[in-house]
Amino acid sequence: MAHFDTEYQRLETSYNDSPPGEENLLVHVPEGTKSQWHHIENLDLFFQRIYNMHQKNGFTCMLLGEIFELVQLVFVVAFTVFLANCVDYDVLFANKFVSHNNTSKVTLPDAFLTVDVCSARIRDNVAVIFILVISGVFWLHRLVKFIYNICCYWEIRSFYINALKVSMTDLPYFTWQEVQARIVEIQKEHQICIHKKELTELDIYHRILRFKNYMVAMVNKSLLPVRFHAPLLGDWVFYTRGLKYNFELIFFWGPGSLFENEWSLKAEYKRGGNRLELAERLSSRILWIGVANLLLCPVILVWQILYAFFSYTEVIKREPGSLGARCWSLYGRCYLRHFNELDHELMSRLSKGYKASSKYMNCFMSPLLTVLAKNVAFFAGSILAVLITLTIYDEDVLAVEHVLSTITLLGVCVTVCRSFIPDKHMVFCPEQLLKVILAHIHYMPDHWQGNAHRYETRDQFSQLFQYKAVFILEELLSPVITPFILIFCLRRKSLEIIDFFRNFTVEVVGVGDTCSFAQMDVRQHGHPAWMSAGKTEASIYQQAEDGKTELSLMHFAITNPHWQPPRESTHFISQLKEKVQREASTAHQGAIAESHAFTSIHSLQSEEPRSLIANLLGPPPLASLHLGRDGSLANQASVGVADGAPTLRSLSPLSASLHMRSSYPSSRMPLARHDPPTASGTDARTVSSGSSAWEGQLTSMVLSEYASTEMSIHALYMHELHKQQSRGELSRHTWHRQESDDSSESVIDDAEAPRNLPRSSTFPCSSTSAAPPQSHQEGAALQGAGQRRYGGTSDALSGSGRSQRTARMPMGGWVEEMHSARHHEPVPEEGSEDELPPQIHKVT
Repeated sequence: MAHFDTEYQRLETSYNDSPPGEENLLVHVPEGTKSQWHHIENLDLFFQRIYNMHQKNGFTCMLLGEIFELVQLVFVVAFTVFLANCVDYDVLFANKFVSHNNTSKVTLPDAFLTVDVCSARIRDNVAVIFILVISGVFWLHRLVKFIYNICCYWEIRSFYINALKVSMTDLPYFTWQEVQARIVEIQKEHQICIHKKELTELDIYHRILRFKNYMVAMVNKSLLPVRFHAPLLGDWVFYTRGLKYNFELIFFWGPGSLFENEWSLKAEYKRGGNRLELAERLSSRILWIGVANLLLCPVILVWQILYAFFSYTEVIKREPGSLGARCWSLYGRCYLRHFNELDHELMSRLSKGYKASSKYMNCFMSPLLTVLAKNVAFFAGSILAVLITLTIYDEDVLAVEHVLSTITLLGVCVTVCRSFIPDKHMVFCPEQLLKVILAHIHYMPDHWQGNAHRYETRDQFSQLFQYKAVFILEELLSPVITPFILIFCLRRKSLEIIDFFRNFTVEVVGVGDTCSFAQMDVRQHGHPAWMSAGKTEASIYQQAEDGKTELSLMHFAITNPHWQPPRESTHFISQLKEKVQREASTAHQGAIAESHAFTSIHSLQSEEPRSLIANLLGPPPLASLHLGRDGSLANQASVGVADGAPTLRSLSPLSASLHMRSSYPSSRMPLARHDPPTASGTDARTVSSGSSAWEGQLTSMVLSEYASTEMSIHALYMHELHKQQSRGELSRHTWHRQESDDSSESVIDDAEAPRNLPRSSTFPCSSTSAAPPQSHQEGAALQGAGQRRYGGTSDALSGSGRSQRTARMPMGGWVEEMHSARHHEPVPEEGSEDELPPQIHKVT
């Protein structure tokens, strides 16, 4: 049995953002030599604003965006009140005769009521007055926030210009990695963080993504209630912007939240002695927030309906098929997000996988629905053709009542029906498409592989990749459903949430309290089934699901080649790269069919041979890049396995960068006559031909694409190796929650017992495969220098010397199930972080 010793002794600090116990690390700077940027007290907000300004292309663009948001709010409220109270619809619909002195023609001003009548109707309507008051208060709050943000971002503008030496004109052509490198460099001069002499890339990511890493981890560990089973709908994922906002309000920044500021967890949540009391307090707070949501439901619902109407009606009229387009759901963006992955990096990956995802979902067109759509389109099209012909013959046909409306509705009907009719020349290969998708999204439940043709897999993937119409409907229903999720679902998880924040919070020098999963430490949170066997000391409770730790580590190391990971992580990365390089060499020598890397890559080639080169192996090795006659970057058309091997061998963006800079002087860099593949929608910006900014940016984009390709290859290789290793092995233990108030934390362990587990905790399936048990080392791993874990473990070893698992037992504990018939609850996931609606793509 293992017991969690969660006592924590807090040490007083002399600075608001100092991690406890680290006063001796303060860097002394003489008063006369301090710069304006010395010792930024709230580095979290400071780095977040630097990142936001970069992503929004500078101060002017941000200012205009903020102004138009305020104007939009006024417009929506004022225009709605005007339509409801100041329009005479009898005149507008020609139900009432209007007399004119000069002409009998009815004009639009004739349908408007006078100012006196309009104002009287508004004063007499209590509901309208209530809406105006609430809207006015909200608008004043937004105005104050706008003024405050402008003052703050003016300071960030000054930081860019004076400290980073980046003008607002040039900022749109700098990648984030270039800005980040300058921040790391100026730390030595300005000491913006006084607790460390040097900043690392991981420190900056931790500051920007502190709360998002917690959300990704809670989703990965099935803690957030976003997955439900509806009687008619089956398994249903409900995760909207409103629900996400409430989660963050409760956990991170709202009144009475778990954090006392942006960088520090409250002291009482770092100790386990009063966990039941804290859980009861959190449950009460969730209840009150849920009741507040319920009371504000009518106002929020009206706003959601009005905003959706004004936002999407014109788009639907212009492109009726846009509702049939798909977008990555908030749930999907959180499930697919790596630890320490910024918003633009995530959306870059998902955008690259969008086209293949759309093709995969289109593989499952219902034959019955296709037949119905063809015939409905035929009948509607026939009537539409006749009406259009009559209109061409005599335009007076449009004057007939409802003819124009009929033409519009029939056009919409035909367009919608066509979206359900597949292209007869398209050949779909679900398994190959799923491999292409995996190369970009990096995460996929085990039981999807080999079952891509099944509707169960399609339905589960649709939870990540939903219809735009479904997204709009969920957002409209969110004000009604969110209060009930908070009151009846989230409250029951209060103790588990308290234990999660205590057990998975570590203190990092110069950063503060962060999620331990964000450290990407394979020793603390690695999974034996994901190449961490023998390297991890994590129990089942401590392991990240779906290879999240290992894939996140590889992604961060590839994205930030200058980052120096800890010793254990360095060993893991080196071993993985050596395996990929060794198999690439084997493939190049003729043993291609047996290698994991070739299996992963070759399986894609039958789907889109040319796009595979562009998506997976492109950009090609720098040695095969050459300039075309038109001055554009050209690629060898005959890229194959021979090119794939050197691509796998030279897996270092840093060495590639040095090679490129030495091989291609700036005078030979291509101009803007040809657009290379972009690394992200934010970083890939075009400028006029001949611009020096474009030349430098092209290098950055090629290197970014090269890093993206490298990560895709490693992700495919890791999944392929994981799949082959799991074929002859038993799945992991099932772990489930017992409903009791026992505060002890223990776990049942039997090394001789066979064990079964679903192959994915996020998308559980009915089938499992058998394998021998795996042993884990006892207890939580020792922390690295500069870290302190709240809720460490102390071991009670048995006399037999068997290794035991350490696990948390909220409400009685997490227990390993000994019977294959039991499966744990599905895992909820969260999305990016974005306050804006998901990016919409339409495939034509």
